[in-house]
Amino acid sequence: MIKTYIQREHYLSRIEPFFGKDVIKVITGQRRVGKSYLLFQIMDMVKRLGPKDACIVYINKELHEFDAINDYRGLLEYIAGKSKGAKKCFVFIDEIQEIAQFEKALRSLQARGGCDIYCTGSNAELLSGELAGRLSGRYIEIKVFGLSYPEFLRFHKLEDSGDSFLKYVKYGGLPYLVNLKLEDDIAYEYLRTIYGTILLKDIVARHGVRNVNFLERLAEFLADNTGSLVSAKRISDFLKSQKTNISPNVVLNYLSLLASAFLIFKVPRADVAGRKIFEIGEKYYFEDLGIRHAIIGYRHNDINKILENLVFIHLKMSGYKVNVGKLGDREIDFVCEKAGERLYVQAAYLLKDEATRSREFGNLLAIKDNYPKMVVSMDEAAGGGVKGIEHVNIRKFLLQPR
Repeated sequence: MIKTYIQREHYLSRIEPFFGKDVIKVITGQRRVGKSYLLFQIMDMVKRLGPKDACIVYINKELHEFDAINDYRGLLEYIAGKSKGAKKCFVFIDEIQEIAQFEKALRSLQARGGCDIYCTGSNAELLSGELAGRLSGRYIEIKVFGLSYPEFLRFHKLEDSGDSFLKYVKYGGLPYLVNLKLEDDIAYEYLRTIYGTILLKDIVARHGVRNVNFLERLAEFLADNTGSLVSAKRISDFLKSQKTNISPNVVLNYLSLLASAFLIFKVPRADVAGRKIFEIGEKYYFEDLGIRHAIIGYRHNDINKILENLVFIHLKMSGYKVNVGKLGDREIDFVCEKAGERLYVQAAYLLKDEATRSREFGNLLAIKDNYPKMVVSMDEAAGGGVKGIEHVNIRKFLLQPR
């Protein structure tokens, strides 16, 4: 199988320490973020580093030639037939959630030995329940996102500039866009198709959702309220005002389905001082801004919401656990934790007046610890800061690994 691709070194470097090891590598992420092409890159790694007589078995449940593999028995039979006589077999399974009881096959293959297993999935529930219990301690998850800003520049052969940044803001980071003109009518037509596939295949068909109209309206509501504090009750009350009676419990269920397909992230509020997680009121951000714009359109008046979403995704790409912070009556946009360290981030469009500067820096100054704190904005002259709190331009923030 010959595929051309641009390497995504960040993910390969995370996988390489486990290459050839008796640990199942589970690659998760939204549809079309590049999981399949990451498998191709790992296959080429096998050809470079693996045993010369290694057997490679590739299964892609999105291709019709693999339709006969419906359950774990069919999966085991197919792999056994392809790997017969091989001492070492590298198994690659794309969209494994389409195979019923796949976890039984993975456990069997791992127990038998001789297989290095890599699989992808487009559902956050892939590693819950049965699989997590049966394979506890015997798998790792690699979460794949769309392109970061540096990757976007590299893929599209662009230099960092205001125009390049605007393209990233408008069209997002799905890798296939490199094959299309970055123009509204072309890019958004493609992105609407991906959005429809996520909704219909990963949510409606998979979970038997009946009220598709409400699901679409809920996604529109979240797109329009990106970065705003919302709750199931607030959404339910809004719908009642629109003559649609949906209970908060149903809203919660549909929100979880949107999140399970990696379309959105739910970000709970946490008390900065006591680290208590609040049960009511959270924010939602989109995994890909291009898809968010495909749902309700790109509107420059939403730039504050858009930049906040952009900062959030960069922090997630960097491996942080992220909460919305609450300190008394103050809100901290992002409280980030990684490897026992903390980072506090405020996101703003422009610090255009003293009142805005006072609010953004003041919220961070109220936190009485010594962890790093920064305000990220689009101000070209960003730099320096206030009392040890950095002021960073958004493009510089996105270009630097955290």
